[in-house]
Amino acid sequence: MELVDVFVPPSLSSALGALLVLLLVYVVSSSASSSRESRREPPGPRPLPLLGNLLQLDLRRPHWTLMEMSKKYGPVFTFHMGPKKVVVLAGYKTVKEALVTYGEDFGEREPLTTVKESKLEHGVIWSNGESWKEMRRFALTNLRDFGMGKKACEDKIIEESKHLMEVFNSHKGEAFNNNQIINYAVSNIICSLVFGSRFRYDDPVFVAMVQRTSRSVQIVGAPTMQLYNIFPWFGKWFFSVREELRSLGIANRKQAMELVQGLKETLNPHASRGLVDTFLIRQQHQEESGNVGHFHNPNLLMTVSNLFLAGTETTATTLRWGLLLMAKYPKIQEQVREELTRVIGDRQVQVEDRKNLPFTDAVIHETQRVGNIIPMSLPHRTSRDVTFQGHFIKKGTTVHPLLTSVLYDEDEWEKPYSFHPAHFLDKDGNFVKRDAFMPFSAGRRVCLGESLARMELFIFFATLLRHFRFTPPPGVSEDQLDLTPQVGATLCPAPHKLCAVSCM
Repeated sequence: MELVDVFVPPSLSSALGALLVLLLVYVVSSSASSSRESRREPPGPRPLPLLGNLLQLDLRRPHWTLMEMSKKYGPVFTFHMGPKKVVVLAGYKTVKEALVTYGEDFGEREPLTTVKESKLEHGVIWSNGESWKEMRRFALTNLRDFGMGKKACEDKIIEESKHLMEVFNSHKGEAFNNNQIINYAVSNIICSLVFGSRFRYDDPVFVAMVQRTSRSVQIVGAPTMQLYNIFPWFGKWFFSVREELRSLGIANRKQAMELVQGLKETLNPHASRGLVDTFLIRQQHQEESGNVGHFHNPNLLMTVSNLFLAGTETTATTLRWGLLLMAKYPKIQEQVREELTRVIGDRQVQVEDRKNLPFTDAVIHETQRVGNIIPMSLPHRTSRDVTFQGHFIKKGTTVHPLLTSVLYDEDEWEKPYSFHPAHFLDKDGNFVKRDAFMPFSAGRRVCLGESLARMELFIFFATLLRHFRFTPPPGVSEDQLDLTPQVGATLCPAPHKLCAVSCM
């Protein structure tokens, strides 16, 4: 949909009204310019009335537009998303300083219009204040209690990798789309921690929830939804896609509530099966004491939904990028497979093997870097007036920490725009950490499942590469494999097929 199609008025009266609004916005923005200059607010391109700087933004690749603008306006600049002014942070040093050193100032979350409309500002992703602190603390503590980062969780991932390999083997080396099956495997890990059990890959409830989640992520990042979040008053032009997103969310929350209700009916206060059980027990104690706290149904439902989404989409997407990159760069794939064969042999790979698999570890990290799964992070908001790097930023300002600018920072990476695992290796081939490796964000809003994701990525990737060689479909060369991402809330590979040829 072209912007001109969105803003054509349906009648003369509407046109006059729109013209009046444009004029008013222009006058207000012009009169405020001297005030902005005196307070040294961040620089940026001059906005048009109502449209702001949207005509300068590539809605299919907004992160690259903002990357280019940072070269002109600096690491802290202003950009108008329609009538709304936002501040963009670019570059490793600037993003880290804001999120870590000034963590309190930049630590709030700015919910999207669709989140506000659906009243989803509970749980851990979009909430703020005491509720967010309580739910994040609870989720982090209980995920750890139920195995995140521990041997118990490692065993779950190893077991799930066996189910995944069975499906890969069933294709007998023929090309297939691994999208959904990888989503199922990864999702089962967070499900086992949250609900206390995994699901069969053909369970209709589980399949529907995973597929609806994937579709929702795709819709949220589409250009039409970006425009709707900026111009919600033009809702009727976005009715179909907005209604689809709403319906997907309602269906997933309904199924999640049914799963929670099933656990509630079989709850044993002395033996928690997962995070939901622990929440329900806390909720019962809260109700018995008459204390109206944060352990209520909206927080339970949204925390479960948040964990299901976050625990599925980003890790599964990274794994799909990893397999696609291995097929694209067979020499690198063979180096990984040689190292795995030499170090692991015929046994199952374990987390403790990571220190002896520096090249494999470097490939996983480089996949996360170039995959750039969440290029603009989720929007932050300033909790108070702050002067940052000499610029005044008002309380309540929406802030985008541009993670793309960190993972592709030309001052931090030798070959930022190439797939180059040597970024994470020293001259002797040992693995080295890089400060600018920040795919999980940083500070107060850093991904609470980082340790789980790291464990999953390592075990799933190493297990698959130990057992299979990944190649393009027959008739397709490595050069023809397309690495152009599909636009959505995350950057994922476009639909494709690969062959998984068994090597065991």
